[in-house]
Amino acid sequence: MAKTYPFPSDLLAGQEELHQVRAELLALLKRLPWSVAPLDGFSDDNGWRKVERPASPGWTPDEQAEVEKLRRRERELAVFVSCHRFWDEVTGADRVDARSRLKHTPATPPEDAS
Repeated sequence: MAKTYPFPSDLLAGQEELHQVRAELLALLKRLPWSVAPLDGFSDDNGWRKVERPASPGWTPDEQAEVEKLRRRERELAVFVSCHRFWDEVTGADRVDARSRLKHTPATPPEDAS
């Protein structure tokens, strides 16, 4: 049976929020134009594959602020999770295993169906 770890609730919550912030940031970046600054489109077929980009109107100041806000929160959460006091209790290979399990642990455990 796989080893389980007694993750503290604040660590679980921090990891869950980190997942949410990263998903929100990724969705936002997919919606935004490819360039932060306004740039003309281009087409380049001199490399190993053709690259094309349409003209980019750039990001608005509000979009730039939203991306920066999410990136700042992502960094804060990454530091919180990676430097949590829980990691002092886990050593060696167990630390690697525990970190991997934390990344795949839901924030709220499923309720017992019995």
